[in-house]
Amino acid sequence: MSLHSFAFPTAIRFGPGARKEVASHLAAQGLSRPLLVTDRALAALPVLAEFRSHLQALDVAVYDGVAGNPSASQVMAGAEAFRTHGADCVIGFGGGAALDVAKVVGLMATHEGHILEYAWDHPRVRAIDRPLPWIVALPTTAGTGSEVGRSAVVSEDDTHLKRIVFSPRLLARQVFADPELTLGLPPAVTAATGMDALTHNIESYLSPSWHPLCDGIALEGTRLAARSIERAVHQGADLGARGEMMMASMMGAIAFQKDLGAVHACAHALGAVGGLHHGLANALMIDTVLAWNHEAAPAKFDELAHACGLGDDGAALVPWLRGLKRRIGLDGSLSSHGVRRDQLPRLVEVAVADICHQTNPRPCTAADFERLFLEAL
Repeated sequence: MSLHSFAFPTAIRFGPGARKEVASHLAAQGLSRPLLVTDRALAALPVLAEFRSHLQALDVAVYDGVAGNPSASQVMAGAEAFRTHGADCVIGFGGGAALDVAKVVGLMATHEGHILEYAWDHPRVRAIDRPLPWIVALPTTAGTGSEVGRSAVVSEDDTHLKRIVFSPRLLARQVFADPELTLGLPPAVTAATGMDALTHNIESYLSPSWHPLCDGIALEGTRLAARSIERAVHQGADLGARGEMMMASMMGAIAFQKDLGAVHACAHALGAVGGLHHGLANALMIDTVLAWNHEAAPAKFDELAHACGLGDDGAALVPWLRGLKRRIGLDGSLSSHGVRRDQLPRLVEVAVADICHQTNPRPCTAADFERLFLEAL
C-alpha cells in the first residue's frame, strides 16, 4: 500500500445565526479593519446590509467588484482596495465567485506580480511563500463549497479560460456557515447551486483516486443533497433543507480533494465557451456523462443509488437524476440553453485541456467529449 497524505483542517462554525459571531471572532484575533469582498448583486440586497449591522464595532470597507465568473482583473482591483483601506483581514461573503476572489485578494495584497502568475499551470509559476491576511468566509449559496477549499478559480479576462490557484495558505481561517443566509435565494439559483453540490459529491466518489476519507464524506454529502434539494428549491423557507444543502456543499468541496471527472470538464468548457452558470452546466451534463461512466464503476453506482434512496441498483441513478432535473427546473438540452453546434470544436478543445477528466472513471478522448456534447445538444 502506498503512502497518502490527508488534511481536513478548516474550522467551521455552522448553524443559524453563525454570521453574528464574525465581529467578535475578528476582535479576538486583534483585527479591526476588514475588507468585505462580495459581488455586485449581493451588495444591493438587504442580506448584506443585515450582515453589516453585526460588524459595527469594526472599520469595514466593501469591495463589491465581483460579477459573473471571478476574473483576474476583479482580483487585482480587490487587492488594490485592500491596500487602500489599510485592511488587516478579509471577509468573504457570497457564492463561490466572491469567496474565490476573497481568498486570492489576500494573496495579491501580500505577494508581487499578477494573480495568473500563481496559477498552478503557469510556465513560471510563482510560489505562495508568505503568510496571507486572516480570512473568514460566509457562503450565501449552497453549491461550490469554496469556503472550505484551498484553491480559487480565476478566469482570464480575454479568453474566459479558468485557471486554478492552489495552496493550503488559501484556506479560510474560520468558516461561518449560516443557512439563514440562503433563505432568500430564488428557486432557480437554489436548483443550480444545489446541483453543483450534488455533482461534486457524486463525481468525487466516482474518481478512481484512493481516498477512503473523501469517499465516506462524498456518500453522506450525496445522501444529504438527494433528500434535501427539492425541498430547498420548492420550499425555500425550510431551514432544515437549507442547512442540509449547505452542509452537502461543504462536504462536496472537501471530498473533491480526491478530484472530479468529465462532468466538470464539460461544465468548465460550457462556462468558458457558452457563458453558462457552472451549476446549470453540471446539471445539463451529469446524466449524459454518468450514463457513459456506469460500466466503468458499477459497484460505486450501486452505492450512490443507495445513498439517494433508490435501492441498491446503480442503473436507477441516471433516470433518477433526469427526473430530479425536471422537478427542479433544470432540464432541457444544451441547445435550449443557448449552446450552438458551431461551438462544438471549441467546447471539445477546452474540455480536453481541463484537468478534471484525468480522474474520470473512464479515460476521455476528444472523440468521447464530442460524442457527449452532441448527445447533450
